[in-house]
Amino acid sequence: MKKLIYTTKFLLITWFSIFVTSCGDFLERPTIDSYTIDIFYQTDEQCYQSVNPIYNSPWYDFQRGFFKVGEVLSGNYYWGSSPYMTFTINSTDQDLVNMSASLWSVNAYCNGIIENVDMKSGPNVSDLAKKTVKGEALVWKAMTYFYLVRTFGAVPIIHRNSEEISSGNYNSFYKAPVEDIYSYIIMTLEQAIEWLPSKNRDGRIDKYSAYGLLSKVYLTKSGYGQSGVRDQGDLDKAAEYALKVIDESGRTLLPVYSDIFRLKNNFSSESLLAWHWVVSNNWTSQNTLQSDLALTGFSEFGDSWGDWNGPSADLQEAFGETPLSLTRNNTDRRRKATMMMYSDKYEYFWADKGGFDYSDFSINTTGEFRSPTGSNSVKNIVGNNNDHVLGTGTSMANMATSLSTHLLRLADVYLIYAEAVLGNGNSTTNAKGLECYNKVRARAGFTAIRTSYTWRDIWIERRLELACEGDRWYDYVRWHYYAPQAAIAELKSQKRGAFIGLDDFYQTGVLNPANTRYDGTAPIPNITDAHFSLPFPDTDLSMNPNLLKDPVKFDFSTISY
Repeated sequence: MKKLIYTTKFLLITWFSIFVTSCGDFLERPTIDSYTIDIFYQTDEQCYQSVNPIYNSPWYDFQRGFFKVGEVLSGNYYWGSSPYMTFTINSTDQDLVNMSASLWSVNAYCNGIIENVDMKSGPNVSDLAKKTVKGEALVWKAMTYFYLVRTFGAVPIIHRNSEEISSGNYNSFYKAPVEDIYSYIIMTLEQAIEWLPSKNRDGRIDKYSAYGLLSKVYLTKSGYGQSGVRDQGDLDKAAEYALKVIDESGRTLLPVYSDIFRLKNNFSSESLLAWHWVVSNNWTSQNTLQSDLALTGFSEFGDSWGDWNGPSADLQEAFGETPLSLTRNNTDRRRKATMMMYSDKYEYFWADKGGFDYSDFSINTTGEFRSPTGSNSVKNIVGNNNDHVLGTGTSMANMATSLSTHLLRLADVYLIYAEAVLGNGNSTTNAKGLECYNKVRARAGFTAIRTSYTWRDIWIERRLELACEGDRWYDYVRWHYYAPQAAIAELKSQKRGAFIGLDDFYQTGVLNPANTRYDGTAPIPNITDAHFSLPFPDTDLSMNPNLLKDPVKFDFSTISY
């Protein structure tokens, strides 16, 4: 399926074929080829099944862009000669092309579900099922636009694909201004909140997923168009909606941080919004990130090649770590759950072999320490096939795991609330904000109770809590909205380079600073304001030259849900 910025008739036809061949539970996706679009949507279960694929398949081509934009561009992750390291991404970059295509495909999928539930559902479908399914689609639609506006800036609003196709103007839309995109996201989430139940099936979106995302949208929006300070009304809204999740949802943090990212907790209470991948005969339903991030030989399938990349020197320093040591500073439990370093051992990887020993593997299997930063990924990987079976009861496959990708977690909402009630102040002693802030730190292993916190405290905490989860660049985008020079200065000050001579140090145990050191000669990226909106892919521009023109105010009176 050739995906473009606008959904052609071919894409919608293909969407229908995806829907009827993958409409089982997103954990078990049986092939069902006896339905047509006109005779589906006849029961509650069929309506629920129709939305299952939107938790994975349409997002598949976004995975690599999700990580490279979120983590490499932000300075959290070293990825060799990638243009995301040096802010030299152009409109032909394949990861950017795939990212854009995936996001617009998700939008089309969501629009199709909403329209089909309204027009095709039979008399036996309950009102609860209709509203729930449409609410789930709306949250995914809002998430799609949230990624679009923070990645590309002004983009078109495609509210109903069928209308645009029938009118023949689907490749002549103008971009809507950024402020209109945020209004559209808020409008979409407010409607989702009206339709969604307080509790849904395991792993599925509920009302509090929408509240949590809405709080993050308001926190981000609060800085847009501002100078130095953020809009207080937006900050108040961010705090209000975050508090609903915190006080009303019944959700709690998992006691052990590393457990969040294990297969057995794909549907944990902490996860508000996630891609739920599944190994199946439908390619694109699976998580493929282990292939990009794990060490060669990490699984039996010969499908991983992440040795020569790794969490950055800058992120290691944020955790109080350095690869120029043979001992680890494990004060912050999140470090080991985020990056593996010399002397680290993991009982949840290679459980059938007594655990995974990073140093032993590098010395006796690959024969060398290959990471240019002295660390490799832990998040987004599952281990070997036995680990996968232990976690899900099913096998993994070549370039395919069922590990969920958590896009919005309760800990994120805690930190959103803490930042929102701090507002534009220098520090705060707000009791509820402190409670949220201290809960996140307590799980990380910090037992001392803080009695105040600053914006910088929250900024650092967000980095450590959410590192390598595809989110950090978007924190820089929202900071750049109202403090552009500060955001640029911090990015330029990062240690985005590699180390020299780490293998010799780890093999011998002797540190010779003349041979083993950080390479400080890497050029500082020439980051400008323009880099905070990535370029539209050429495929998009060839379909719609209007993307090169100035945004046009969107007429909200022409649409509704």
